[in-house]
Amino acid sequence: MGVDIILGLQWGDEGKGKIVDVFAPDYDLVARFQGGPNAGHTVEFDQKKYILHTIPSGIFHPGIMNIIGNGVIIDPFILFIEIESLREAGLQPDEYLFISRRAHLILPSHRLLDAAHEWSMGQSKIGSTLKGIGPTYTDKHGRTGIRVGQIFDHDFNSYYQNLKAQHLTLIRNLGFEFSDYKLDGLTFDIYEEQWFDGIRRMKHLKIADTEVMINRLLDEGKSAVAEGAQGSMLDVDFGSYPYVTSSCTISAGACSGLGISPKRIRTIYGVFKAYCTRVGGGPFPTELKDETGETIRRKGHEYGATTNRPRRCGWLDVPALNYAIMLNGVSRLIMMKADVLSGLESIQLCTGYSYEGQKLEVIPFDISDTKLTPIYQEFPGWKTGLESVDGWNKIPPPLMDYIHFIEKTTKVPIEIVSIGPDRLQTLKK
Repeated sequence: MGVDIILGLQWGDEGKGKIVDVFAPDYDLVARFQGGPNAGHTVEFDQKKYILHTIPSGIFHPGIMNIIGNGVIIDPFILFIEIESLREAGLQPDEYLFISRRAHLILPSHRLLDAAHEWSMGQSKIGSTLKGIGPTYTDKHGRTGIRVGQIFDHDFNSYYQNLKAQHLTLIRNLGFEFSDYKLDGLTFDIYEEQWFDGIRRMKHLKIADTEVMINRLLDEGKSAVAEGAQGSMLDVDFGSYPYVTSSCTISAGACSGLGISPKRIRTIYGVFKAYCTRVGGGPFPTELKDETGETIRRKGHEYGATTNRPRRCGWLDVPALNYAIMLNGVSRLIMMKADVLSGLESIQLCTGYSYEGQKLEVIPFDISDTKLTPIYQEFPGWKTGLESVDGWNKIPPPLMDYIHFIEKTTKVPIEIVSIGPDRLQTLKK
């Protein structure tokens, strides 16, 4: 059979984890294809909340294989915190978890280097999660990185020490004083010690040539869903550069991040919020810096699952959404957090921009807030809550009008609307 892809169409935090969890029972395997512990995929069910940073969101369904693909980067320290939290919840994650030999490792010194770069940029900083993502991908593409498969080599410690020494030289050259800097509350030496403990424990996990495994399973008629991290507007090539992540977040990344041919791809599901959010720096044309923005943040619990930083909130940006749909070849849309907008008197939706005296309906190369003014269309709000809505045909008319307008302007059907964080609060057309 083939591979379906679930990915985000905005600046991340769209709710992909919930949708992967909802879809997972229909597949034989779930595979993450890029990103690392900068991701925070939240899954809620049975009045419990789980946040995944590296492990795929299909892990809550016994019998379904979960694969961390070659395009993902892994911090062993964070990985085992995640594994232990799942074990404490009564799950056996390592029973169904497979890790690519070709995935790259995030070293403790990658995290120091990340902090040093942010510090050196001052007010122009990117807004990194400080998980070492950028420096790790830099080493990967600079061909100096260390891969999971190398943890079994006798020379692994030499690889580690050599790369660490390079990082520390760069950090000192930047003038960053790291002796008192804490990594997740730990000194560098203690973090490094626990990181190596994670390496020792990783050797007992299922490390495999996952690209071969996935293709063989597909040849046997199995089905797979590829899980993206971050969002399309954070893609290193097509996002709001330089305020982007360091990996390919669009559908093309599923092929390179899992080792599958484009011929294997079937349906591409694009996940977006009924509004927009963004964490960290970078342009955000529809950002609301007023009471409405604060209301959306409060009702939507818009705080980063990885960093706990407050997310910037704003109205839905249709030109940006259409751009992401085009890049990914999206054929089905999934709208999240429609419940958060409940109770608002009216809702604005960006349908174009005023840009240097011109009206644009496509997102330009430079989307800096000083040059771009959104053009809005107003919609009446759905003033009642959605708690009692238990079927597509019971969606309030104002929300249905909003859905239909988005479908018309994107030319892509919305097949699912999420009205709450729990996996059961999901309306399917």
